[in-house]
Amino acid sequence: MTLKPATLRIAALVTGVLLATQVHAASCITSKGQFGTYKQQLAQVAASSGVRQRGMQALQQARLSGITWRFESNPASQSSMRYRSPEQFLKSRFSSVNAFVSGAKRKLKQNARLFRNIEKRYGVPGSILVAIWGYETNWGGFKGKTPIVSGAVTLASYCRRYPRFEDDAIAALQLVDRGLITGSSRGGPSGELGHMQFLAGNWVRFGVDGSGDGRADPNNAADALASAANMLRKSGWRGGRSFAEGSANFRVLSKWNDSGNYQRAIAYAAGLIGQ
Repeated sequence: MTLKPATLRIAALVTGVLLATQVHAASCITSKGQFGTYKQQLAQVAASSGVRQRGMQALQQARLSGITWRFESNPASQSSMRYRSPEQFLKSRFSSVNAFVSGAKRKLKQNARLFRNIEKRYGVPGSILVAIWGYETNWGGFKGKTPIVSGAVTLASYCRRYPRFEDDAIAALQLVDRGLITGSSRGGPSGELGHMQFLAGNWVRFGVDGSGDGRADPNNAADALASAANMLRKSGWRGGRSFAEGSANFRVLSKWNDSGNYQRAIAYAAGLIGQ
């Protein structure tokens, strides 16, 4: 499969959302009862940022995501904050490290041409991408069950995170406008999308067409994998170099996920997968 440059253009209004300062930013909240007020304020920001009818309707229908709120309101419970060895981190989701590595190697072999083309274009080895893919969604087997827009808006609203993720909430509404998702589309608890669990803003920035069908779709595995490689490359990844802990490429993994446990586990697994 030959990769082609992204043909899905990013509208100027979307780029403006991600790059321009939001003069009329919504006020963050610390109480569930304030969510409706936050949505009203966010609607004003969204409208001024070019969100159209479908996106505005999705925002109106968004509900506070209980799982997102619980996760954000109790940061001490987050496993990423406690040190875990790579083995412990992987075994928190998979029966064993061997099972994870074996599954990853099968996917790598089944999609060998795709991974070769991606590495040739972006310099990111298949072992890294297949490890991220496996950890995020079990190689597409489970992409999440939280309404994406609700998760993204809930995450954006919470004061502990504000304003870091408000652009992602606006971007999710723009993706509704563009028809890539709907108000009822489901994903990760913080609004993550598709096979690789991109945040909406990162999909807008880095999403590319990896399948050659003229559309960059986070639910298409080839598109999602190529987009992940594109994001890593544009974050500083250098092809042909080590990704062991302490290396420059290892530090690039923090752009994907800022958990040290996550970074160590992905690098460790990728090393085993590549053997």
